[in-house]
Amino acid sequence: MKKITLLFLLFTITTSLAQVKGTITNTKDEPLSSVSIYIDKTNKGTTSNNNGKYVLELSKKGKYTIIYQFLGYETVKKEVNITSFPFELNAKLKEENVVLDEISISTKDNPANTIIRNTIDNKGKNTDKYANYTAKFYSRGLIKIDDAPESFLGESLGDFGGGLDSTRSGIIYLSETFSNISFQKKPKKFKENIVASKVSGQDRGVSFNRAEDSKIDLYENSIEIFNNLISPISTNAFSYYKYKLEGTFYDPNGKLINKIKLTPKRKGDRVFEGFIYIVEDDWAVYGADLTTTGAQVNIPIVNSLKLKQSYNYSDEIAGWVLRTQTIDFDIKLFSFKPNGKFSYAYSKYDFKPNFNKNTFTNEVLTFEKNATEKDSVYWNKLRPVPLTKEETKDYLIKDSIKVVRKSKKYLDSIDAKGNKFGLLDPLMGYSYRNSYENKSFSYHGPLLRTSFNTVQGLNTSAGIRYFKQLNKKGKWWTAGANVNYGFSDKRVRPTFYFTKKWNNFSRPRLTVFAGVTTPQFNDKEPITKLNNLFSSLLDRLNYLKIYEKQFTKISYSEEIKNGVYFSSSLEFAKRKPLFNTTNYSFAPQDKNGGYTSNNPLDPTDFTNAAFETHNIATLNVGVTFVIGQKYLSYPNRKTNVGGSKFPRINVQYTKRFGASNSELNSDLLTASLRQNLNAGNYGAFEYNIRGGVFLKKKNIAFMDKLQVSGNQFTIPLNNQLTSFGLLDYYKFYTNDKYVEAHAQHNFRGAILGKVPLLNKLNFHLVGGVKGLFMANKKPYTEVSVGLGNVGFGKWRLLRIDYVRSNYGGISNDGFLFRLNLPFN
Repeated sequence: MKKITLLFLLFTITTSLAQVKGTITNTKDEPLSSVSIYIDKTNKGTTSNNNGKYVLELSKKGKYTIIYQFLGYETVKKEVNITSFPFELNAKLKEENVVLDEISISTKDNPANTIIRNTIDNKGKNTDKYANYTAKFYSRGLIKIDDAPESFLGESLGDFGGGLDSTRSGIIYLSETFSNISFQKKPKKFKENIVASKVSGQDRGVSFNRAEDSKIDLYENSIEIFNNLISPISTNAFSYYKYKLEGTFYDPNGKLINKIKLTPKRKGDRVFEGFIYIVEDDWAVYGADLTTTGAQVNIPIVNSLKLKQSYNYSDEIAGWVLRTQTIDFDIKLFSFKPNGKFSYAYSKYDFKPNFNKNTFTNEVLTFEKNATEKDSVYWNKLRPVPLTKEETKDYLIKDSIKVVRKSKKYLDSIDAKGNKFGLLDPLMGYSYRNSYENKSFSYHGPLLRTSFNTVQGLNTSAGIRYFKQLNKKGKWWTAGANVNYGFSDKRVRPTFYFTKKWNNFSRPRLTVFAGVTTPQFNDKEPITKLNNLFSSLLDRLNYLKIYEKQFTKISYSEEIKNGVYFSSSLEFAKRKPLFNTTNYSFAPQDKNGGYTSNNPLDPTDFTNAAFETHNIATLNVGVTFVIGQKYLSYPNRKTNVGGSKFPRINVQYTKRFGASNSELNSDLLTASLRQNLNAGNYGAFEYNIRGGVFLKKKNIAFMDKLQVSGNQFTIPLNNQLTSFGLLDYYKFYTNDKYVEAHAQHNFRGAILGKVPLLNKLNFHLVGGVKGLFMANKKPYTEVSVGLGNVGFGKWRLLRIDYVRSNYGGISNDGFLFRLNLPFN
């Protein structure tokens, strides 16, 4: 307690040395947070905290004009002569008084539409004014909860690092980041260097308040980090919004500001509602006060998102630049109802930076040395927005608790609770953890690892795993074993593995496997065990075809250079055929013609196998290229950023050798291209192209031939962009060459959103095309049209596709139902 008191006094003394400080309230004496405070006609400023407190540092005494700007309130200009520090200056803001003049009222045209059109026409002109700049960026993230549940989905939630009081209410996340940012408009580039970062209750805390992800640029047509929400000043905004001029007012420098209310034409669209403020004649954004919902940003658990922005005028560029931004949100997931606020402040813009060819690279985020280890004195001097008493208390308490909770005694006590053995653990699984020594032992029970197929019958697995973390930069090793048992074929099949990883930067990983398994004949494994379980037991459709493999394998992978991934493996295996051992099903014997054999080449042949028992070695060497890959360099890891404008390219060489029958040896080259393209307001397009060729055509084993992923389920669980919808399993294979292509475009609301009545359903139109071109076979094609985002309210997890196929002039069609997952 004495330590907390001492730290609190240190904080108070440090902040009292600040140059100008005060409290900002409304006319009811209620504090106003996120008010923009700045020196008139400069880039120097700050922001008020949640209690309306602010601190503004000045380099010297003298006369200043200080501006207090907050949307919804009249801007206040105070002229002061500062003769001594600290200097206290409070401000009381009145609610804005907007007025509609007679011209606006009497005009036949909607004046708001004219203002928005002018703003859209001048977007390029306005953003060109700050086409290049550097700036200081500060962010603070705060998440709180009231009446937090004791557990969630069967797991204890704990006390969130000590942030909850006796009513289980309080701060569950608090973080801050201070950065130097650089921006270039053409070509668009961004770089951030984090000077200081902290998270309450964590050592070397790295927050997720990254500047590039935080800035909401309304001048863009769509807001990518908000699921491509349509900007109120998008080039096609009039297809989504209705506008009304609420009134006008003047800012302290005599600029006329138009307050415009925007209303969605259709509630289900990816849009905002609220107010946008436009500067007359400049046709620039002065501020925004906007709201959207979790359903519109495709995050169902979020109730609402509120965005507020304030722009300041800069004499240097005769333009308006973003000064402050806040994002408020509240979440509801069963009884878990947190709410949060992320605040951002931009300062010290330099619009004539000295960029060179080394300024912008693929490394878009870096940390200064010891950025996560700055002490309280450093933060109190650096922080442009003062902490509230609640935030100060959270830091102090959690920093004190953190020391205790790192001790062996505390960690052992926590582990003792979690390590208790339960009655269902033999079936469900059990984990033993030693947090102080960073190691754990796990047992995986058979209950959720049980399946059925006609070769093994009812089969189940159990396993053990040991894990040891060696440092916090990604060095660890793990070892384990699994045992599978088939109750019908009465076979035990064990496997063993050992894996070691050295770091989280290039992520080198070595794995050794050995044992006995039953892989599918198609190594892409297009048939999930769950699909096969239901189809076999309910419909007597045993699509799954497997063989036995006794093997030893070693693999190694690493990102050898940014965007260049290397992978390799060497395997020695004995492969032998398997046959059906059970005819069990809930369905009648003759349903769907009864079970087929385990021979994928002839489902009616229950005696002969698709191949003969043999030994063979397999060498795989592959390289994946992600051209222009951007990445983030954190203190303990490298994180790659998706969204490259180039496709992901993979090239792989597979050599099979050492077989007693030389005809089984082969050399195979495969390659693939895959890319996701953001079309902004018009949705998203993605494609996947894959092809392969054997260097010599030979009579190789069936499982080594090039195969494609088919589907014969109405509700498939496989990947939409790597499989065909109506193609029978094992129908297409070759020992020569082939190419397959998959493409789809999700139009989101770009088409259906404009159809009356239908637009109220908020379904997304999805179109797709697929093609397969294989040696000695006619082309196979599929086209599809579907509806995504199907469901009720926020929960829109279903996608329905109508698919039509064509092979050799014969057409087939059908409906497929999928979960609306990211890969579907």
